[in-house]
Amino acid sequence: MTKQENSSLSNIYTLDGKVPLAKAVPFGLQHVLAMFVANIAPIMIVAGACGLSAQDVAQLIQTAMIVAGIGTLIQLFAVWKIGSRLPIVMGISFTFVSVFCYVGPQYGYEALIGAIIVGGIIEGLLGFFAKYWRRIISPIVAASVVTAIGFSLLSVGANSFAGGVGSADFGSWQNWVLGTATLISCIAFNLLAKGHYKQLSVLFGLVVGYLIALGLGMVDFSALEGVKVLSVPRLLPYKPVFHLNAIISVVMIFLVSATETIGDTSALTATVLHRETTDEEISGSLACDGFVSALSALFGCLPITSFSQNIGLLAMTKVINRRTIATGAGIMILAGIFPAVGSILATLPEAVLGGCTIMMFGNIVISGVQMIGDCGFTHRNITIAALSLSIGIGFTQVPEMFVIFPDLIRTIFAENCVAVVFLVAIFLNLVMPKETK
Repeated sequence: MTKQENSSLSNIYTLDGKVPLAKAVPFGLQHVLAMFVANIAPIMIVAGACGLSAQDVAQLIQTAMIVAGIGTLIQLFAVWKIGSRLPIVMGISFTFVSVFCYVGPQYGYEALIGAIIVGGIIEGLLGFFAKYWRRIISPIVAASVVTAIGFSLLSVGANSFAGGVGSADFGSWQNWVLGTATLISCIAFNLLAKGHYKQLSVLFGLVVGYLIALGLGMVDFSALEGVKVLSVPRLLPYKPVFHLNAIISVVMIFLVSATETIGDTSALTATVLHRETTDEEISGSLACDGFVSALSALFGCLPITSFSQNIGLLAMTKVINRRTIATGAGIMILAGIFPAVGSILATLPEAVLGGCTIMMFGNIVISGVQMIGDCGFTHRNITIAALSLSIGIGFTQVPEMFVIFPDLIRTIFAENCVAVVFLVAIFLNLVMPKETK
């Protein structure tokens, strides 16, 4: 390797600088592989809960890859004030899964689309004024929310593990075999793989589970019928319905998602760039989250946000070059333009997905606990975390206790522990006195 080639390759460890395309693609592909399963999992879970067809799921997966690629490019290079200009990889958010699985079946998928459009615009506008209100979302509030998200998704993962809510073979021995084999494969690969390859443990488990499902005759290939070689997403495939209860519920989770984005952006600058996040970076990051989520809904898809696992990948590899990561965004867009990719992924049995996601959801819980530890176990932090989690998770496990409240309150809070934890943590953070040294 010449001195010039060595110099250009070293640019992968800087935000800017030219890197040869052949050298950049493997690093960009690594980011795609690290988030690929997590990007499609929320779609499959929510679509299953809302009763969408396999063809619908395939179309949504195709759209998700394109929108995630576009969102990543906007984060990397920014359009006006939208985008942080940081190496943030975007994807379909797990944060919304629990509330979508509740609101969607009740009001319909079209009501979800309408609520996402409104919620995305609100988050995007709030992003422009982030410097005025970001101080109320302290690190302990964000840590409590992330922990709650992990706990709220555990039952979602368990339902997928058993075959999916409403499936005829829910809890069958075949689903137990698929889910268990997938989970064991994920764990084994993670323990035995070296270096960067550990990031592919979920993908490996998915492949193993899928092969077993093929052997058991549990793969439905109906989604592949009539698939085009090349296609682009349609604008407004679902006519938005603007239902007040659905909008309020979803907007609340958009605020929760905003706290995660602030945490991801702050973690990136602290661990990789070794400095504090600027107001402009927080503002651009949130604006991208919101407005691109609204764009996603116009094409019938779910909200997108920053991916925490890719922040972890950046911290481990130190590969932060924006042009390098942009190759990953390009790969996502190309994958979305070819519908066969989405159609094949739509044949994935839900039990296989459950075997992968139960591990990912557990990691979210641990990430939240680690964030709480990083905040410090002061009396104030312990009180905020303990009380918000105990009220949020405890009360929503007994939704009948909300019977005295109006329907609107019950819809938002009765079974949505993340929203309750978010509100309680914000309230405690505002009213509890600051601790003196």
